[in-house]
Amino acid sequence: MEEKFDFENLVVWQKAVEFTNLILEKTDTFYKSNSNFRLREQLDACSSSIPLNIAEGKGRFTKKEFKQFLYYSRGSLNETVTLLYLLQKRSLLSLEDYVLLKNKAIELSKILNGLINSLK
Repeated sequence: MEEKFDFENLVVWQKAVEFTNLILEKTDTFYKSNSNFRLREQLDACSSSIPLNIAEGKGRFTKKEFKQFLYYSRGSLNETVTLLYLLQKRSLLSLEDYVLLKNKAIELSKILNGLINSLK
């Protein structure tokens, strides 16, 4: 049996990893152009910050610290959705992919908010 870190057992972390991976798959094609390099860097950074902050927070010593990192994760999720919106408006992301990713983001947001509320 494979040993796991505590954060790997969190559904919210698992969903965040899936979400980030899906974003990278869906947006990989428009990264070929240098003109979109800054958007790619920002999207990669904020989307990967979602599961990274969950993992880092789970490794902290108190619920208060964990909750703070969940807030950071939620902020990164909001940044990600905003970038996806901008990419769709610039026709770099199809409307179909935007809707799919936004729906996944809403699902992730609900799970994240539920966990935050459970820690209050």
